Amino acid sequence: MKHLLKPSLLILTCLVVAACSNTKYLKPGQILYTGAQVKINPDTTGKIDDEKNVKGTLESKTRPRPNKSILGLRPKLYIYNLAGEPKKPKGIRHWLRTKVGEPPVLLSEVKLSYNNAVLTSYLLSQGYLQSVVTGDTLVKGKTGKAIYTAQTGNRYKINAVNFPKDSGNLANVVNKFKQKTLIKKGDYYDLDVFKNERIRIDNDLKESGYFYFSPDYLILQVDSTIGNNLVNVNIRVKDIAPDAGLKPYTINHIRIYPRYSLRRDSALRKLTPEVYNDFEIYDDRNTFKPRLFDRLVFFQRGETYNRKDHNQSLNRMVNIGAFQAVKAEFIPLDSFKNNQLDLNIYLTPLKKNSLTFSVTGTSKSNNFVGSEVKVTQTTRNLFRGAEQLDLSVSGGFETQVSGQSRGLNSYSLSGQAKLTFPRFIVPFYKPKSTTAFIPKTVASLSYELLSRGSLYNLNSFKGEYGYVWKENQYKEHTFNPISITFVRPTVTRDSLKQDSLYAIPGMRSTLERQFIIGSSYNFAYTNQMEDNRRNNIYFNGNIQAGGNVWGLFVPKNEFGQKTILNVPLTQFIRFEADFRDYYKITRNLIWANRLNLGYGYAYGNSSSMPFVKQFFAGGTNDIRGFAARSLGPGTYRSPQTAIFADQSGDVKAMLNTELRFKLVSVLYGALFADAGNIWLRKEDKGGVDPVTGRVDEGRPGSGFKFKDALSEMAISTGAGLRVDATIFVIRLDVAFPIRKPYLPPGERWVFDQVDFGSKAWRKDNLIYNIGIGYPF
Repeated sequence: MKHLLKPSLLILTCLVVAACSNTKYLKPGQILYTGAQVKINPDTTGKIDDEKNVKGTLESKTRPRPNKSILGLRPKLYIYNLAGEPKKPKGIRHWLRTKVGEPPVLLSEVKLSYNNAVLTSYLLSQGYLQSVVTGDTLVKGKTGKAIYTAQTGNRYKINAVNFPKDSGNLANVVNKFKQKTLIKKGDYYDLDVFKNERIRIDNDLKESGYFYFSPDYLILQVDSTIGNNLVNVNIRVKDIAPDAGLKPYTINHIRIYPRYSLRRDSALRKLTPEVYNDFEIYDDRNTFKPRLFDRLVFFQRGETYNRKDHNQSLNRMVNIGAFQAVKAEFIPLDSFKNNQLDLNIYLTPLKKNSLTFSVTGTSKSNNFVGSEVKVTQTTRNLFRGAEQLDLSVSGGFETQVSGQSRGLNSYSLSGQAKLTFPRFIVPFYKPKSTTAFIPKTVASLSYELLSRGSLYNLNSFKGEYGYVWKENQYKEHTFNPISITFVRPTVTRDSLKQDSLYAIPGMRSTLERQFIIGSSYNFAYTNQMEDNRRNNIYFNGNIQAGGNVWGLFVPKNEFGQKTILNVPLTQFIRFEADFRDYYKITRNLIWANRLNLGYGYAYGNSSSMPFVKQFFAGGTNDIRGFAARSLGPGTYRSPQTAIFADQSGDVKAMLNTELRFKLVSVLYGALFADAGNIWLRKEDKGGVDPVTGRVDEGRPGSGFKFKDALSEMAISTGAGLRVDATIFVIRLDVAFPIRKPYLPPGERWVFDQVDFGSKAWRKDNLIYNIGIGYPF
């Protein structure tokens, strides 16, 4: 520890000097503002409920905010002072002072009277109806702070809630739904709850046809004179509310302009419309089939207006992906004395054809770097029903730039055709969807060639037919009743190379032809779109099955195997679950966690899971201190890992934790730890290869045993930098292992071997990962 004492003292001394040096730049008479402190009822022994949080909220509402600090230091202010006054409005000094640094916040900028009013107003809104806040300043040397003393009094509670008592239609609607009120007897007085109650009532009225009603037409009168710190809340409609807001409206004409533009506005309105059901469609070019609007517009002529149909119609027209602009216009018939609305819907289609081109650079932790080029041709409204056809081709190239297998090149070529119908297409059945989200039927065909240099090629053909639908904004389902995959590997005819490949344990399953026909279902849940939540979650669950139901129709060959095109049908079932949690400690400090579990089971026609459906561990989005696909299975480590890492398994368990924090501007940092591994469901005990006659020693330690799983986990840790420009994220992580499962028991923790000063250790252990986007 002695060798650490001097550096630690030096660092501490530097930090103290940096903290003190900020005040020396102040001009005479200037006082550096260090923040606000709130004292609640300091002269009484009584405490209010949740005093700590109330105090924190009050302090956060004071203005101005002091200079940002970390552990009592103000690095941004220090950079501002250190940069000095730039001579030119450009250059590094100007950038440091204006972009990275921040000017000092002075005590003279604090407006006590303004803050007193803001804090008092907040306490009143929380039910402290007798509260008073007074502020003062405290100066010490060249720094000063503001101290606010809040005398709150008792917090008032709700005694009774009274709704309108008249017998009008509007009052009847309000009273019909009063059991849903947010204001409950016995709850504390809370102004935010009162505001939300007005919005709730407005929503109920909108659902009942009151199109022109507004929450501002409601008043909640509070009577605090009844004593015992109780209040009565009386809800009524303001006398100044206009007549138009006090009556329900019905839908009259529904006019749809499917090919609208301002340039053609007058010409379109002169057209003779095509009448379809309740719609009048103004489109002389027949751009869309009229029946499409049955699925997009929920209103019917003569029905009472309601907000649900309004929102669902707009959401469907926006989410269908056929229009670049959507507008719904409700116009009162003749005058506000009438209670009917004409609905005009203006739709501007997207261009029928578009071409997108993208170039992506990649660098992976298995020492492969490369790029991919992708071109996609999109054709919209293919059959005049808002269908979309996407044709894409892509090509990628990778080369290993370090490690023992330097010069091992890899490339991929792929093509895909995907046709999307904005509705369910089910044989002999026409399901109806009444949600705001468009259900989709997707059919796709794809081909991919993956060439691992001179070792082997994988040709993969895939066809899928399925459905995608959203239950609500949080839940999405994907069901593919049929998915067909055919994988045909090819190996160089050189027998020596074949022997060298087959010598790698588990490689034979990679190089087998595979025919997979089955089904899959995927469920996803997320609330990440709610930015105001402190805790956001994401869950994705997937189940795939191959050769079960569809396998009943496949005949057996003379050896009792079910085959298609002389290829044995693969039979398996596979489960995977991915759970993520994002906890906002502060606005710029997030603790992210992920749990990823997977299990595959081969049966019947198959003795092992197909290679393309197995699990892998290690890599840039996985366990970052280990090379991609190099971990496992279990405690096994292939002697060819440094040359060729392609280890796979039937069982996977992975846990990631990451602390993400903002450094400056769009630059973010991260500290992380990853743990996990893969296993075979049953240990590979080897045997004699039936083709080459080679004795396969198997993979000892590769089998999964629940009681041994924790002791066989790999663990790595590291740090990273991210450039988060919102529209894209570039990530650089450096990680190293601290637990290696392939070492003997008792020697797997390698903390004591960590030596950043050793070139040999860095070469063998540091893994650099460059990626696009966050790892999870």
